[in-house]
Amino acid sequence: MTEATPHQPNDAVVGGSGDTGSTPHVQGTPEPEATPLLQPADGVPELAVSAADIARAAEQLDRGHGAFAVDAERASGFRYSNRAYLVQIRRAGAGTVLIDPVSHGGDPVRTMAPIAEVLGSDEWVLHAADQDLPCLAELGMRPPRLYDTELAGRLAGFARVNLATMVQQLLGLQLMKGHGAADWSKRPLPAEWLNYAALDVEVLLELRAAIAEVLDDQGKAEWAAEEFEYLRTYEAPPTRRDRWRRTSGIHKVRNGRALAAVRELWVTRDQIARRRDIAPGRILPDSAIIDAATTDPKTISELTALPVFGGAKQRRSAHIWLEALDRARKSTDVPDSKEPTNGPPPASRWARRKPEAAERLDAVRDALTELSERVSVPAENLLAPDIVRRLCWDWQPADDPVAAVDDFLRAAGARRWQRELVVPVLAGALGSPTEQA
Repeated sequence: MTEATPHQPNDAVVGGSGDTGSTPHVQGTPEPEATPLLQPADGVPELAVSAADIARAAEQLDRGHGAFAVDAERASGFRYSNRAYLVQIRRAGAGTVLIDPVSHGGDPVRTMAPIAEVLGSDEWVLHAADQDLPCLAELGMRPPRLYDTELAGRLAGFARVNLATMVQQLLGLQLMKGHGAADWSKRPLPAEWLNYAALDVEVLLELRAAIAEVLDDQGKAEWAAEEFEYLRTYEAPPTRRDRWRRTSGIHKVRNGRALAAVRELWVTRDQIARRRDIAPGRILPDSAIIDAATTDPKTISELTALPVFGGAKQRRSAHIWLEALDRARKSTDVPDSKEPTNGPPPASRWARRKPEAAERLDAVRDALTELSERVSVPAENLLAPDIVRRLCWDWQPADDPVAAVDDFLRAAGARRWQRELVVPVLAGALGSPTEQA
């Protein structure tokens, strides 16, 4: 093991000007020379697999103090589920623990309960928390408080907010490229993967301190606190019913009967993928679904003459796909060629369908871009693009545009700091004399 290097923030890049309109430490400056971080300072911990191992890991964390650095590895692109296949946690005074939450042979929530109890005692620090919180919640683990270093980087105006770049800019350390896109459901997990996983939380607490200092200097600490709490308590809306309409290439399908074929093939694939816990694209790629739906083969020979379906694996499943196509032909529930929506159409169609809304959208986007540059926060973090589109599409001239915009944004879930910044700007763009006329 290489000699441990103390993880000290790089003071040359942590300071800020105190002006929310300027972030010279972030943009337009070269990245500092970095010290490679090849191994955790205390080495790679043993993987906790059994229920007893996991209970001991909880005791180890309980002996520490302060916030928890938390990360999880999934097998996106390999498995149907979004479950966590590895959980990494670090705490001052306790070190790092690596936990296998799937191989213990028991109920996952019950087995992980000792970890969840300890983690309920203090703040969690994650990078891109929205990616990991759902799979951790499946294990019964929910943070009492949250700090997201990626989101903090966005609010601070960082041009790049991936973990490696922020660690280099703020701590002067170089994280080596790793195995984030690997199949973490693989067992046993290779030693180099575990080393990579441990490094992901090795300096996360120090990164939190460094980016918090930047936000304090910029006067954005309260903005970040509101965003973190919103993210912590956010509940995703119910999964949309027509998920099959997200099939890549569906724009090539022109009629309802072919859309029915896309739907039946997609649903069949989804059922197989869910049962086998394999990513749907590894069962049958979207391109093959579109080919079969538009060609409408009626025999195995016609089906296997198409790209993909001629392979050995697909030949064995040919009857399954033919049955799906046959169901589509016989279905009395033929989908509408236009997707039903509960919101405005794509903005590209506004100029033809509702030109006044298109003009509003252009004016609002210009105003948000100017504000974004002034406060060094991406426009999409100032206000979600979907809220912007709905506001511009539904807007009706009002006697008090400021109050009308504020009411709309509050109902849409915009945070207080966002409304304080954007309401005057949007009201000015929407409530101009030309718009009122």
